[in-house]
Amino acid sequence: MEIFLVCIALLLIVLGILGSFLPILPGPLTSWAGLLVLHFTEGVEMSRTFLIATLLVALLIYVLDYIIPAIGTKRFGGSKAGMIGTTLGLIIGLFSPIPFGIIIGPFIGALIGEMIHRNDFNKALKAAFGSFLGFIASTFLKFIVAIIYLGFFIVKLSEHNSSWF
Repeated sequence: MEIFLVCIALLLIVLGILGSFLPILPGPLTSWAGLLVLHFTEGVEMSRTFLIATLLVALLIYVLDYIIPAIGTKRFGGSKAGMIGTTLGLIIGLFSPIPFGIIIGPFIGALIGEMIHRNDFNKALKAAFGSFLGFIASTFLKFIVAIIYLGFFIVKLSEHNSSWF
């Protein structure tokens, strides 16, 4: 049972890292769920304070994930269409065979969204840049937290102090 829980916890940690890029999964919250599952294994000790603190960080990042792109978009004069374009561009960029699709996709998506919203290329380009910057900042923050949670997972697992079977 212990090995099964560790495998589930690792799966959640990895999904959390992927969730940093995929808009479908809440990255840090999924990684935190992996830490929680690891907590239930025998021989891995995590204090309630540690679990609550890491949960609060994951929740804060979850909320900031909605605020940061909006700030970037609004700061550069963007619209909701630009934000929607960014998300659609990310999804298409993830599955496209072009190099750096995950980076190029959101920018092109934001530009197309802004061009649909307004027909001024220069304003649309500026707004798309803001939307893209907000997306990159938010994604980077989620990725860093998910990687830190992976580090916690490795450290806690290495401190395992009971039998695996």
